[in-house]
Amino acid sequence: MSRAVLVAGGAGYIGSHVCKALADAGAVPVCYDTLEKGHAWAVKWGPLERGDIGDATRLDEVFARHRPAAIIHLAGYIEVGESVRQPERYLTNNTSKTGTLIDAVLRHGVEAFVFSSTCAVYGIPQTDLLAETHRLAPISPYAESKARVEQALTVAAGRGLRAASLRYFNATGADAGGEIGEAHDPETHLLPLAADAALGLGPALTLLGTDYPTPDGSCVRDFVHVSDLAQAHLKAIDWLAAAPKGGIHEIFNLGSGTGYSVRQVIAETARIAGVAVPHGIGPRRPGDSPKLVGDITKARLGLGWQPTHDLATQIEDTLRWRRKMPR
Repeated sequence: MSRAVLVAGGAGYIGSHVCKALADAGAVPVCYDTLEKGHAWAVKWGPLERGDIGDATRLDEVFARHRPAAIIHLAGYIEVGESVRQPERYLTNNTSKTGTLIDAVLRHGVEAFVFSSTCAVYGIPQTDLLAETHRLAPISPYAESKARVEQALTVAAGRGLRAASLRYFNATGADAGGEIGEAHDPETHLLPLAADAALGLGPALTLLGTDYPTPDGSCVRDFVHVSDLAQAHLKAIDWLAAAPKGGIHEIFNLGSGTGYSVRQVIAETARIAGVAVPHGIGPRRPGDSPKLVGDITKARLGLGWQPTHDLATQIEDTLRWRRKMPR
């Protein structure tokens, strides 16, 4: 892989790890980001092009300059609770603007489009493990915004688009070399919040809901290391290059296939950190499913992808990063 790849949202958490993986594979990652949520310090492996995915003129300029062989689209708002409070903001930013990006990809004849989707599109699980064939029943505007993009990609495949949607479960961890990691403001994800609480770098963690229909009453989630996710994007590009010619849109789950409850994660973080994780109890967060655990058979067989970092490694990398991250 030696050509340019445009990474929309490349200055963000997952995007920056994708850029590093691309550079390690010999590609030129072109980070396209507004820096509203991303960080300039995370752009280390290729050029930064500031721009919005909803700006067709700016997209044309960047596409013409770099002539990317593929697009990896990770730009978007990600906070479930905020999406419940501001649904139109999410549907505009995540869905409508992606339509502009899709049009640009088709206009410029880009060979591959990899989309950052989410397991949240499944809603309330009907099975223990969620396969790609599970019904879609999003229960938050965030999840709905992602489901609508997937639908748009299927339609665009009829116009010749070659796309893969990657339904992430819970991204965690940080670059093993300590160069990049999770740095959201505000931070809403469990592992960095638990790490900060344990290290005395943040307030006590609030456990959001203890009355879910799970063994210990807390949500159960499937955690996958961000570096494993990054590798899956490269494999998706290769898969699209090898797929039969013509329009295509395929969907793959990216997780570990194993679920851990919030209480289990708190206990494991305390064990690895060697100190308790201060935490209290709060109400459920609107839009959260009780349990989300992925069946990753399709990604394993189709993409040749397998996660290699266990939960303990994810926590260790998170603790290391939180100690040194820019604040």
